[in-house]
Amino acid sequence: MTAAIGAFALVAVAGVAAFYSVAGNAGNSASCSAARATTARMAPLARGEVAAVQVHPRPMPTTDLAFEGPDGQPTSLSAFKGRVLLVNLWATWCLPCLKEMPALDALQTALGGPDFAVVAINIDTRNLDKPKAWLAKREITALPYYADPQAKVFQELRAARKVEGMPVSLIVDRDGCELAILQGPADWASADAKALIGAAMAPPR
Repeated sequence: MTAAIGAFALVAVAGVAAFYSVAGNAGNSASCSAARATTARMAPLARGEVAAVQVHPRPMPTTDLAFEGPDGQPTSLSAFKGRVLLVNLWATWCLPCLKEMPALDALQTALGGPDFAVVAINIDTRNLDKPKAWLAKREITALPYYADPQAKVFQELRAARKVEGMPVSLIVDRDGCELAILQGPADWASADAKALIGAAMAPPR
């Protein structure tokens, strides 16, 4: 997998870096202290189909991952400010990734809108038409196509969070704070997953 991932590099998108920061360089999670109430609501809901989700007791600023939008133009997570995000990295060579894509599509259909989005980023580095063809064949149409053909997003997460495998998913709040992480697949269309996401979307009390 190392050869497929490629060398580490950090891509910055002009004008957006102020919103998100690499947690490893942030020094602390003070800027995300207000999100602790959200993760306190989420923690009891990490069960059933999403029992492996690690909810952070101390949320932290999220790496501003840079990738390509559906139009092929550069974008990054900070472009989604104001929405709760489920950020998922996937590739066609990752069988667990492929297994959970229909569920991610169903979650986007059910909850996607001005308050929530699934941001599924493909990191295939070869045969770049293959991911789109795979999605089309399986009629996965609710997910906009985001891609990083150099797989730098995986390397950034690996450096900042010690992520080792695929798939990996992050739950990020409206202010760019990482609330939770899952290393591995899940049934994101399940009632358990929707309850967990709903807790992340709930307004502050």
